[in-house]
Amino acid sequence: MTAADVNLYLVGFMGTGKTTIGRAVAQRIGFTLIDSDQEIERQQGRPITEIFTQDGEPAFRALERAFIENGHPAERAVVSCGGGLIVPAGMLELLQSRGVVICLHASIETILARTARHRHRPLLNVEDPDARVRALYAQREPIYRRAGTMLLTDSRSLSEITGHVIRTWRREAAEFVRRHS
Repeated sequence: MTAADVNLYLVGFMGTGKTTIGRAVAQRIGFTLIDSDQEIERQQGRPITEIFTQDGEPAFRALERAFIENGHPAERAVVSCGGGLIVPAGMLELLQSRGVVICLHASIETILARTARHRHRPLLNVEDPDARVRALYAQREPIYRRAGTMLLTDSRSLSEITGHVIRTWRREAAEFVRRHS
């Protein structure tokens, strides 16, 4: 495997731009974009909200692990990961063993503004979604900070963020190949 083939995993809290930025990056570097949530929905034949409701969050997290272990190409993919994918023990390390992990970050205010428009998120189907976002953010932030390079998406253009992600991926992919050869 060459550095130009190493997968890129975009992680971070909901509303940080993982899918939008992932799409732009994949297009620029000629990779396939795979959204973990969309892929799980496709494989299961039902929306994530239904998986959460019928089977519970632990079952969904098991589907995420199976997707990372076997459900996507080992090379030339940009994977936009669900916001909670790296939360369970061992998941961050699993991603790091498969490619470059970049964490997209945004302020809590930006996240609240972005997620207010999208109430299809199962973890926000609660009486006070803003309080839920703040609590989840506080719980997950230490995990995101361990994920690797963090890039802020607040008040930056898609083009600027995309360029920064690609430069970071190229540098870290070369290091990934050195460590795994």
